[in-house]
Amino acid sequence: MAEVATSTTSEQLLVVVDPVARRSDGESVRIAKDVLGAGAGMKLCLPDGPEEFARALARRGSRRPVVVGDDRALIRAVALLHRHRELAGCALSVVPVGGALSLARSLGVPTGTVAAARAVLDGVERRMDLMVDDSDGVVLGALRIPPLGPAPAGTVPEGAPDADDVPGRPWLRTCQSLVRTLVPAGRPSRVAAAPEPGPSRLRVEVDGETLVDLDQPVEAVSVAPVAAGVASVEVRPVSVGAEASPLLAQGRTVTVSGAHFRYRADAVVSGPVRTRTWVVREAAWGLTVPSGR
Repeated sequence: MAEVATSTTSEQLLVVVDPVARRSDGESVRIAKDVLGAGAGMKLCLPDGPEEFARALARRGSRRPVVVGDDRALIRAVALLHRHRELAGCALSVVPVGGALSLARSLGVPTGTVAAARAVLDGVERRMDLMVDDSDGVVLGALRIPPLGPAPAGTVPEGAPDADDVPGRPWLRTCQSLVRTLVPAGRPSRVAAAPEPGPSRLRVEVDGETLVDLDQPVEAVSVAPVAAGVASVEVRPVSVGAEASPLLAQGRTVTVSGAHFRYRADAVVSGPVRTRTWVVREAAWGLTVPSGR
């Protein structure tokens, strides 16, 4: 892991550049470094993988952490700080670089490199709710059961490493590239095209009250924080004839149980699990956004 320290003002930043961002868009990474380095004291970290990424955050000291990377890098940073119970006293900043940026955009972060870097320097901290599950996982935005379609580029199922997350295995990335070349252009592979089997019968409870039970098949369940400490839950029953109206509820605790199911939380597909509980924690983490947003 390379580290470069600069000093321009009294404020000190720890800028952690995700390795995927360096490979996918080195020019945007360079611009982000130039803007941040011109406006604040900066320690630059270039981790080669998740372990070094975690060590860089853990050794930040009093420096304000800035992640240069895509949605998955942001999720990884929040999850690490949560795991060490350091979210309450840490304002996180992000300069979105990479392919998957919809989460950062939805949280109010500019996706333009210069605008995002300037927001790091001149923006304000916004405290946001966080959904935490019973395995200590975190959800920054929304979750859905079942996941919609194949995972987009840059996401992997929970627990499944990719070539960027496996130190010492460059052959894995080579194999992935070879598989892609064997698929004719315009023809998706069968694995990618295979639909995710939807859960048929689930029990959904909101603050201990049953919203839908196992005797009613459902097409989809979605959960997202909507107000201070409260999540909105929508359950779409399977339609028979006329379209069934969605079942709606709001609460702080949501439990889903039943047949094995997978779910997409932010940019990550997790499962299969038989039961999972999410609790909304009000103003649990802070993110730097442009002032006035």
